[in-house]
Formats: sequence, structure tokens, C-alpha cells
Amino acid sequence: MDVHKRDPYVSEKGESGSDIEHNVADSVPYTGVVDEKEYGHVRRGLKARHVQFIALGGIIGTGLFVGTGSALTRAGPLSIFLAYTIVGTVIYSLMLAIGEMATWLPIPGGLTMYAHRYLDSTWGFAMGWNYTLAATITVCAEVAAAISLIEFWTTEQPKAAWVIMIIGVIFLLNIFVVEGYGEAEFAFASIKIITIIGLLFLAVVLFFGGGPNHDRLGFRYWKNPGAMKAYLVPGPRGQFLGFLKSFVNACFAFGGSEVICVAASETANPRKNIPKAVRRTFWRVVVFYVFGVLAIGVLVPYTDKGLNEALEEGRPGAAASPWVAAMVNSGIDGLPHVINAVILSSAWSCGNSFMFAASRNLYGLAITGNAPKIFAKCTKKGIPIYSVTAIFLASFLSFMVVSNNSAKVFDWFLVINTVASLFNWLTLFLATIRFRKAYLSQGILSKDLPFHTPLMPYAAYYGVVMCVFFVIISGFDVFFPSEWSAENFVAAYCGVLLFIIPFIGHKLYTWLWLKEISRMRKPSEIDIFTGKAEVDEYERTHILPEPKNFWEKAWAIVV
Repeated sequence: MDVHKRDPYVSEKGESGSDIEHNVADSVPYTGVVDEKEYGHVRRGLKARHVQFIALGGIIGTGLFVGTGSALTRAGPLSIFLAYTIVGTVIYSLMLAIGEMATWLPIPGGLTMYAHRYLDSTWGFAMGWNYTLAATITVCAEVAAAISLIEFWTTEQPKAAWVIMIIGVIFLLNIFVVEGYGEAEFAFASIKIITIIGLLFLAVVLFFGGGPNHDRLGFRYWKNPGAMKAYLVPGPRGQFLGFLKSFVNACFAFGGSEVICVAASETANPRKNIPKAVRRTFWRVVVFYVFGVLAIGVLVPYTDKGLNEALEEGRPGAAASPWVAAMVNSGIDGLPHVINAVILSSAWSCGNSFMFAASRNLYGLAITGNAPKIFAKCTKKGIPIYSVTAIFLASFLSFMVVSNNSAKVFDWFLVINTVASLFNWLTLFLATIRFRKAYLSQGILSKDLPFHTPLMPYAAYYGVVMCVFFVIISGFDVFFPSEWSAENFVAAYCGVLLFIIPFIGHKLYTWLWLKEISRMRKPSEIDIFTGKAEVDEYERTHILPEPKNFWEKAWAIVV
């Protein structure tokens, strides 16, 4: 049996037009169906330090700095600690899954291409459009958050001007060279990482009474008012509902973790740098998210008057951040403005990351024949220029903040994007399971993979179960009389439609128009080799130099 069967969604090239010849300059294997000579392709411009900092802090945004405030006041410290920890285990499982696929084949259109190859064309189509739309919505959510943060200082300038400026800067960071995105994320992530470490240190100091008021907090607030707060209904049942609702905030906070897979095809030495990024996800989850929400629960009670009033009144910026509430309660002056500035940089950073992710998925759809070919067009610098421009124009949906409360618009985008992200995670887990069955049936062992973990396939099955669970419970509260409204219902389930409509639409199109039925292939027939030879050649000819002195060795440990 020929295990090197090619996928119909990847291009055929003759001897004189091999992938290696076409990509000798940057060694990106091209596996699309459009003409590479006419449309161009992306290139490897992201360095090791870019990838590592994108993995560590690239998607840390308002979900962690501000979103935790509403989660705390709704459910209490223990509920959010458990929810963020559980979702963290799912994210770590997801990164392990991505690590296996992305290091075997770090190819353009990664997320979409993996769904195409390992599941079927319908899954690829649905995931590609779902991810593109969801990532675009996240850009809008982060712009709305940024406007709210700016309003913390001033409301004199019109919101429309801020929207244009914020989106314009993000566009400029993405339109010229991929290094622009990488350098911006390196700087933004550095700021976020330093800030979170500083806040955790501050939390330890306040825990032991080292603040200006010398009030030793300990776990006081876990006893009074309590570790869990009832939501919607009183008593233990209400506490459980509050715990369930906390998953929505946690999933949004972790959203975008898969961007490292999107960046794999534009990363130098991906089989060296992607595994490092995947392994460091564990520390990102534990230190930044788990310790972060634990610190918040220690420092601020869910009954905190200032925090609750800020959330109820929709006060702008860091006013709704539990970190600011902790500082105000401890008598620390000045730092709220610093925190607001850091959160603003985080919102800008996330907008930058998701514009990159959305444009690359639109590019992936184009090279697989599931979007107009124009979106496959790349500049000589390897930028899919029309894809980036399309996402830029779609991001002007952010103008919703001009006629609505910025915080309210952010909440709408949060709910829609969270559910859509869950379908992306679910698809990646399913693709990983199929990828594993494919390589085992074709004589490849786990130890032959550039990156493998003994937790597979169990982590992938765990991820599938949890993602389905999260989708089911994501909008449960809209059916309670006190929470019901057409607006809330649409926001809660619009994310489901972002995946279901493309999925069903593609099935009907292939069945009624093309007279074909899209089916999953047998594992032995799945194409896991097209593009691999080029990556193998690249890794053989691009060997990273060994660090020679103390400073080079120290930097190598960091990046």
C-alpha cells in the first residue's frame, strides 16, 4: 500500500517545479491548490524569541486582567480558581496536541490544513471560517476593551478617533513583514510577563500584611464572605451554577492559545522552537493564570463595594479590575494608572495577535480552495496582503462602541467568541486523534515524531469531552427568567452558528452541487507526508548555532 498518497487539496508539482526549489530562500513548503508562482507564499520570519514570548504572553489580555473581576463577583474565589485550573488542563492538552501536528508538518494554513487532511474538507471549511470570524470578533473585542481603558483617563476625544488609531496601528504591524508582528508581540509580552510577576509578588506581600495599611489578609475572604457565591438561585445549587458560569470567563481568558500553531509555518526552525513553546505552556498556565486568579481571590472579596459598583455602572478601564480594587483597599496610590496602561498594552497585543491569526486562517482557506483566490496573494515579504486588509476592514465592526457602552460591547464579543473558540479546540483535538491513527497505521511510531508525549491520545480524548461540556453549559443562564432576553440569547448561541452554518452549508454544497459526499478517509489513506520532505531538508540545512558564552547560554534558556 502506498502511504505517500497525496491529498486532493494540496498541489502537485513536477520534477522541475518541486517544493524545495520554489522555497529554497525561506524553506516554507507550499501545499495549496492555487498557483504558487502567481500568488506567492508566506515565509519564515519569526525568530526563537518571538515564538517563545508569543507562547508565554502573547494572548494574555483583558480576560485575565479585567474579566476575572466579573467572574469573582459572580461566583467567588474558589469557583474561579477551580474553573481556571480545569480549563488550564484543557489548554495544556491542546498545546500537546498542536505540538505533535505542528512539528510534524509546520505548513501554511496549519489549523485549516490539519482539519482538511486529518478529518475532511467540511471540517476544514467550517473550522477555517469559524476561526477567521471568531478571531476577527476578538480583534473587535480587544478594541472595545482598549476604548474602555482609554476612557479611564479621558472621555474628551471621540471614540471613533480612538477606534481608527488602534486598528490602524495593529494593521501597520501586520501588513509589511511578519517580523513586525513578532517584534510587537515580543515587546508586549515582555511588559505583560513582568507586570504579572510583579503583581504576584505584590499579592504575597499583601497576603502577609506588608502593605501600607499592614493588614494581614491571609485567606480571610475565603471565610467571610466565603469561598463560593450563589448565582441565580440561593444555596449550594446556586454556588454550583456560579462555578459553571466561571468556565465562560476562563475559556475566554485562554482563547487564542492555538495561535502558536498558526505561526508555525512562519517560524524559523519550527521543530526546535515549537516544542519549547509547547512545554512552556505549562508554566504559563500555572504561574500566570492559576496563581493569578488565586491571588485575586485572596486579595479581594466578591462583595467588594468598589469592584461591584465599577462593574454595575460599567466604569471604564482598570476601574473594573480586581487588581486595582486590591491596591485601593491596601492604600496603594498611583499604581492603578500603571495597571491601566499595562492592560491597554495587553488589549492592543491581543488585537495584534488575533489579526495575525485571522489573516493567516483566511489565507489557509484561500490556498485550500475554500475562499476567493485573491486572499492567497502574498507580497514578496511573505504577507498575505489581501487577507490582512480584509480582516482590517472587518475590524471596523468595533465602531459599535461609538453608539454603545464599551464594556457592554466587550461582553457581547466575549460570549460569541468563547463558544466559537471551543469549536476550534474541539476540531484540533479530533484532528490530533485522527493524525495519531493515521501515522500508526502507516508504520510511524510515536517516538519517530519530532515532538511526542506519553499523554497522547488520552489528553486529546479528555479535551474532546471537556470542549463539548463547555459548549453545552456556555449559555445555560439565559434560560433563567432573571437573565432572559433576546439579546442575551443571541449572544450566547451566535458562536455555535459560526461553526454549524459553515459546516452544514459545505455538506449541502458538496452533496447538491458537486454531487459528492464529504467523508473522512481511512487512517491508512490520510496524507501525512506532503510537505514533510521540505521541512526535513530545512531542518537539516538550518542548524542553530550552539551558545558559546554565559550570556548566550542564559539567553538560550529564556528563548
